[in-house]
Amino acid sequence: MYYYPLNPPYFLLAVGLFIALTSGVALAGTLKLIMEKMQLNSVEKLGSRFWSRKLFVPFLGIAGGVCLFLTSGFEIFGFPPLLAYIIGVPISLLTSVLVWLQLGSMLAFIERQGMTSLDLDSMP
Repeated sequence: MYYYPLNPPYFLLAVGLFIALTSGVALAGTLKLIMEKMQLNSVEKLGSRFWSRKLFVPFLGIAGGVCLFLTSGFEIFGFPPLLAYIIGVPISLLTSVLVWLQLGSMLAFIERQGMTSLDLDSMP
């Protein structure tokens, strides 16, 4: 027996995508400001507390939007709502945590080594 949703959550899919995109634009702008501040204060170390407080809210918006988008997509493709949330929430949370850790390590690397350490064109 197949499961077909009577009212697929197309609106939630669009809302999740909108939240993720607008939060991504906010994260990009905040990250640019942090990079400019790191370049200006190259002698003074800013520390991870500086950037983590500023980036957490936009990143949380991206994670929430992606979670909503993913679970709604699962429901549209025929998953029952409970199963869609059981699969979608852990996948999006795990991915978000891994991306947050990678972002933190890259910003710490830039803070230690400087911006030129990421320039792959200048490597021999």
